Amino acid sequence: MAAAVTWWVYLLRCADGTLYCGIALDVEVRLKQHQEGKGAKYTRGRGPLQLVYREACSTKAEALRKERAIKRLPRAKKAALAGIP
Repeated sequence: MAAAVTWWVYLLRCADGTLYCGIALDVEVRLKQHQEGKGAKYTRGRGPLQLVYREACSTKAEALRKERAIKRLPRAKKAALAGIP
């Protein structure tokens, strides 16, 4: 039987105070890619980046739905989700 794959939904806090939401199989590897300028175009030049939230999902489809829901939230609710005052 194949091992269960865990997808993650994550929020990064950029140096300019903005929040970026994405999905990944390995959040630490993806964070490193963002920090090296190999991540999303949005995060390039906005470093340093800080991982402020992550949530496990059992499927990629679930992670994409959760990511879409988070992206639709107002900034204040995203910040509250991440525990940012």
